[in-house]
Amino acid sequence: MAIEYPATRRVDHTDNYHGTEVADPYRWLEADVRESDEVAAWVESQSEFARSYLDAIPAQEVFAQRLEELYNYERFSAPSRKGGKYFYFKNDGLQDQAVLYVGNSDTDVGRVLLDPNTWSDDGTVALSSFSVSEDGKLIAFSKSASGSDWKTIHIMEIETGKMRDDVLEWVRFGGVDWDHTGQGFYYARYPEDEAGDKHQSVALNQKIYYHTLGTPQSEDRLVYERPDHPDWSFGVSVTDDGEWLVLYISSGTDPQNQIWIKSLTAGEEDFRPIVDNFDNEYSMLASQGNKLYFLTDESAPQKRIVVTDATNPKAFFEIVPERDATLVDGDLVGGRLIARYLKDVHTEVEMFTPEGESLGQAHLPGIGSANGFGGREEYKETYFTFTNAVTPTSIYRLDIESGETSVLRRPQIDFDPEKYEVEQVFYASKDGTKIPMMIAHRKGLEKNGDNPTLLYAYGGFNISLTPGFSVDYVAWMEQGGVVAIPNLRGGGEYGEDWHQAGKKEKKQNVFDDFIAAAEWLIDNKYTRSERLAIRGGSNGGLLVGAVMTQRPDLFGACLPAVGVHDMLRFHKFTAGQFWRTEYGSSDEPDEFVYLLAYSPYHNVEEGTAYPPTMVTTADTDDRVVPMHSFKFAAALQHAQASDDPILLRVELKAGHGAGTPISKHIDQVADLWAFLAKTFDMKIVEKD
Repeated sequence: MAIEYPATRRVDHTDNYHGTEVADPYRWLEADVRESDEVAAWVESQSEFARSYLDAIPAQEVFAQRLEELYNYERFSAPSRKGGKYFYFKNDGLQDQAVLYVGNSDTDVGRVLLDPNTWSDDGTVALSSFSVSEDGKLIAFSKSASGSDWKTIHIMEIETGKMRDDVLEWVRFGGVDWDHTGQGFYYARYPEDEAGDKHQSVALNQKIYYHTLGTPQSEDRLVYERPDHPDWSFGVSVTDDGEWLVLYISSGTDPQNQIWIKSLTAGEEDFRPIVDNFDNEYSMLASQGNKLYFLTDESAPQKRIVVTDATNPKAFFEIVPERDATLVDGDLVGGRLIARYLKDVHTEVEMFTPEGESLGQAHLPGIGSANGFGGREEYKETYFTFTNAVTPTSIYRLDIESGETSVLRRPQIDFDPEKYEVEQVFYASKDGTKIPMMIAHRKGLEKNGDNPTLLYAYGGFNISLTPGFSVDYVAWMEQGGVVAIPNLRGGGEYGEDWHQAGKKEKKQNVFDDFIAAAEWLIDNKYTRSERLAIRGGSNGGLLVGAVMTQRPDLFGACLPAVGVHDMLRFHKFTAGQFWRTEYGSSDEPDEFVYLLAYSPYHNVEEGTAYPPTMVTTADTDDRVVPMHSFKFAAALQHAQASDDPILLRVELKAGHGAGTPISKHIDQVADLWAFLAKTFDMKIVEKD
């Protein structure tokens, strides 16, 4: 029986792109749901339709209950150290937001410093970032409401918990960096939005300011702006010794950037260039007096470490050359340069002298992902997290002098890793490129071509998908599900060449890599098309939208989340203008051609049988505005030629993902897995 979807008005709207007329029948759905009664009513009708479908699935309650059981365990972050104090996050289990603690040592439980769960009744106000003053007496922290990118900065006395009167607004990206006087800090902000559409307005004209404690924001000192390049973005940091203020300039989301500096002690008024072009990536790792350490991909796609003299930065000298692994980051701690690499997606850590002499690899607990290793030159220890698909995130301490690691905190969770296995395979994409893929499932899996399988990927923005533990995937694997995660081109797993091979006019490589992963799983009898689901979020949502319109026959279910689906107009909203360096822009004739060729919204064809699909987004997503998902879902419902459902699930008081309360997350994942359980006719077993 044909599904009767909520009515969606179509309009006769076309745009002319370089002589080509392109229809946009759902242009009206671009209006902000908070400002348009018509869009709000449409979203409500779609939500009611989706809920009537999802609430009728018995598996939904089973998954929700199991996810709640699994999430109910203590989770910690690695501690950071400042002013003689140690700071770390802890979640008791089902707290909507993690709580920031402060202690006097790395083993001290300490006391609650900031508890975001007290900031709202429903857990939708989150702690976005924090920065502690050099003397450890003050903390600057930012709040974000309903998952928005917009933040407000507040100041608190750490010892007394007393709030200062300082409140800074119109902060969108970036954090706070204190100077060493303790009198104030540097931060980035945007102009006040006079039009009143802050959740849709394009992110332009960012500026760097210095805020002096106890003064109103209107008196903040302008440090840097570039009115000649309103689309550029900026960040600043103060070196550990308080000597240098480092300015980072980006022209988009590409890692290539400029670096400018000025001395804070010599009274320099203007920044001086270290790198004044966007040809390569330069990330500052550490400083030793006038010696500045940088990670760069200049003449090294998999990156190397170089140094320069801040007083005469005319040349860079290599101290750690490129090798057959991707250098991710590094830091100078305890007189050792700690470099973190990715080797076929797994973490390796190598230690060097400050002059670049190798001291060998640090011992890690296993094969997986290790993150952290920050600190200062005078510290004798550093901290890191370790995880993989069957190992919940644990916290480790690394003694710099001995190189020995020890467990600081290890979670206790209702999960038996011995019942599961993980393998890494390499498969050939359409052009023969070898792509790595992690596959996890219960031990003893029968490769009979009938296993419900979830294929997840991202493939863009130089972002690497590394092994990690997921409660969500545990709930899926317990029911016999397989999880497969390929590392597509466009990511950063194999350096800048890997990234470049999946962007702009080469974006189709990413889609081909994903399609080839699906075909490999089918050919190797893990699953079949009818029982293969694909999922991705943000750029990964674009990925799902593109491949399901190119190969609707290949997949049994599609779950695009907060995706970029209108590739001709993404740059006209919020942070979208930054993505032009990754995708291109329809404003350019040659780039318009390839964007139109794969844009999910524009490639939905009437009369096509699309797989069962649940499009997900959130009403306060001001990173990838929800109009993308609204228009894509409307187009799919109109075009659908089969009885398979096309649902639109809109989370309220939520954003792009960051800061989402755990309760909302559990509900969403339970809906996703229930949707797949019904689609694949899975026999759901309740845990004893």
